[in-house]
Amino acid sequence: MTMAKQQNQKNVPIEGILSGPLVWQGSELKPADWLHELGPDCIAEIDAVLSHLEQHPLLTILLNPDDFDMSNCRAVMAKVRGGLDQGCGFALVDRLPMDRMTKDQATAIYWLLSSMISRPVAQKLDGTMIYDVHDTGAKAAAGSGVRPDKTNIDLTFHNDNSYNSLMPDYVGLLCLKPAKSGGVSRVMSFETAHNAMLQRHRDYLRRLYQPFLFDRQKEHFPIDPETISAPVFVNDGGLKARLGLHQVRNGYEMTGVKMDDEAQQAIAALEDVFADESLQFRFTMAAGQFQFVNNLVIGHSRTQFEDFEAPDERRHLVRLWMRDGGDRSYPG
Repeated sequence: MTMAKQQNQKNVPIEGILSGPLVWQGSELKPADWLHELGPDCIAEIDAVLSHLEQHPLLTILLNPDDFDMSNCRAVMAKVRGGLDQGCGFALVDRLPMDRMTKDQATAIYWLLSSMISRPVAQKLDGTMIYDVHDTGAKAAAGSGVRPDKTNIDLTFHNDNSYNSLMPDYVGLLCLKPAKSGGVSRVMSFETAHNAMLQRHRDYLRRLYQPFLFDRQKEHFPIDPETISAPVFVNDGGLKARLGLHQVRNGYEMTGVKMDDEAQQAIAALEDVFADESLQFRFTMAAGQFQFVNNLVIGHSRTQFEDFEAPDERRHLVRLWMRDGGDRSYPG
C-alpha cells in the first residue's frame, strides 16, 4: 500500500471486534498452523539444483525457480503461501541441510524457495536485494540511518519498511547461524492487537488511525524529506498496519516536533498490548530454518541476543523482501 493511497483514503477506524484466522493467541496455535517440513523429495531436488550450479554458476539474484525441476519444493512453498494469506500469517520452514551446504549455497536455495512465495524486491535505495542481518556494533540513533537489525538490541514489534512509502508483502529470514543466547523470534497478529486495543484502550485507538512521523532511515533521495507522515492502522476494507515505534520516536526527535499527548498515550497503550506475552507466539530458529511473515498483517520482533566471540560463529540471518505488485526497486 503506497503512502499516497493511505493519505488520500478516508481512514475510518474499525470499531468492532475482528474475527477469523488472523485472530489468535500464541497458546492457541498448533505446529500444523505454522510449521512446514521441506521433506526428502524437496531436499533431493535441492541437491540436484546445487549439483547443476556447481557446473553452471550464476549470481543468486539471477536464479529463477522456473529454470529447475522443483515440483515437490513448489508444493511445500504453495502451502507456506496459503498459510501466509489464509492462515495465521507466518510460517517456519524446516530445514536446509546446512551440514553439507555452504552459506552461499544455502542463500541461493533460500532465494529460489522464496521466489516461489512472491517476487524478491530491493531492500535499500541502492538496490540491495539480499540483506544480511547481524550485529555490526553500530548504534541505531535518530537520523543515523542505522537500522536496529544491525544491532543486538531487543527489537520492538514492527513490520518491515513501515517508515517508507511501499512495504513488502512478505518478509523472509534464513538462519545461517543462531546466537549464543537470546535472539528469540516473536510474532503477533495486528488483528489480535487491534482487538486488545478495543478491549483495553478503546479511547486511544482512534489516534492510531491518524498520522505519526516516521524516520525514513536515510532510505530516500537527498531532495526528499527525512520523515514521512502515516497512520499506524489503516482500514482499506480490512485491517493493515504500519508499525515502527523506533522510527516514530526518531521521527519526532529529528524534526523537533513534540508528539501530542494523545499520541503519546496511544503509543504507550499499543506498547502495553504488544508486551502481552499471551498474545505473542515465540520460537527460536536453528541453522537452516527460515521464517516468513505476511508483512501487512503480522508484526515481528526479536529479543536481545549475545553473540559468540568467533566471527564465523556469530549470529547471521539473511533477509528477503517479496512483493506481488510494483516494480522491483526500493521505491516500487
